[in-house]
Amino acid sequence: MGTVALTYVVPAHNSASAIEPTLRALAGRLAGRDAEVVVVENGSTDGTGDLLERLAAGWDHPGVSLRVLRSAKGMGNAYRAGIAASRGERVVLTADDLPFGFDDLDAADGVDPTVHPVVVGSKGHRDSDVDRGLLRHVLTRGFRLLRRLVLGMRTLDPQGTFVLAGDWARAVGPRLTEPGYLVTTELCFLAERSGVQPLEVPVRLAPAHRGHGSRVTARDVWQMGAGLAGIRRRHGAAVAGGVRGAAAQR
Repeated sequence: MGTVALTYVVPAHNSASAIEPTLRALAGRLAGRDAEVVVVENGSTDGTGDLLERLAAGWDHPGVSLRVLRSAKGMGNAYRAGIAASRGERVVLTADDLPFGFDDLDAADGVDPTVHPVVVGSKGHRDSDVDRGLLRHVLTRGFRLLRRLVLGMRTLDPQGTFVLAGDWARAVGPRLTEPGYLVTTELCFLAERSGVQPLEVPVRLAPAHRGHGSRVTARDVWQMGAGLAGIRRRHGAAVAGGVRGAAAQR
């Protein structure tokens, strides 16, 4: 199979209510772009896998192919599988409900991927429209400080959506070890340590995501701290130059 211009990687865990409208939106938006959508079902118990098989069997969108993969449960496991299978000159990592619509892609279309191989649809950008309440704002600031203290991270929102240079993504993919949501923080850490500063672009949060109260617990905060420490332990001393060099050889 040859390369395509763009790969969308969509993790799907218990996504039966969201994935079909997302695939319709992707088919419409990517028409004529020589694109592929790679959906990675991971540990669903709500029939998502069966639904994806039916959707794939009836897929009829010339110029936009659909592949369905499976991985162990977890966003990190799904993203690794999707990146490894990707063929795109650029690779988009998003969620099963497209939280920012296509703001991230629209912004990245104006960015040279050889200059900025990592573009982040960032809730931390000053021009983003992502009002989600005072408590979530305070927690976001706290997590940002924690990442800064533990990892020295400059990226404001490493848990946004990503538009990556394809070769860069496939070079860094095998280094990713986080099984869950911290995988994109790990990706940003690897980028920064190799001299690639992610470019954060503004996004607008979809209406369905607004007003959601935070469900973060003290246990979640502890787990994030432990996860960040694990990322630093695994990658802190041996990253510089490795990812950039691997991508340059491809």
